[in-house]
Amino acid sequence: MVWKSALAALILHLISLSGGQIIDPNLLIETSFPPARPSYNNLNAACLYGNGRPRHPAFCFPMNSYAYTQRAGKAVNRIESWLGQCCYAGLAFGARQILCCAKQAWKTALSYFCIEEYSTMTLVHECCEKKGEERWKCFEKRAPNPSYQPVCGYIAPPIPPDDIFTWDPKTC
Repeated sequence: MVWKSALAALILHLISLSGGQIIDPNLLIETSFPPARPSYNNLNAACLYGNGRPRHPAFCFPMNSYAYTQRAGKAVNRIESWLGQCCYAGLAFGARQILCCAKQAWKTALSYFCIEEYSTMTLVHECCEKKGEERWKCFEKRAPNPSYQPVCGYIAPPIPPDDIFTWDPKTC
């Protein structure tokens, strides 16, 4: 896991040096997608270190390629933005409610990702082909940063979500 954080820091440094463009956006996505399933074990880090984890602004991707990485980056941006709403925007209070909100945000962001995957003429992500809890376990197993640790020295640019997240506390 340490090497992935170091790799992410190096990639983010290269982005800043190259004016926003990188040679292979797939490398950046490998360090952040899929996001980890929120749990009591990672909730504090998920809330506290949000500005220290990678975001994926549109300028990181070439205009006419890397569609999969763009969709994955959008999913990461969504979950990070929505985690902030769960943790700090007053949607939820107390660890139990914040965790419930964070889990719902995670599932919603990955559900949107799968919907977008199926709207293309390419192969879909293998986890999207699964149903119910098997889908969520698949994404959870593939998370490169299950503890939601920040990348040393990185400060995320603000990226507003493209969709509005509405937490339903009745699901808790």
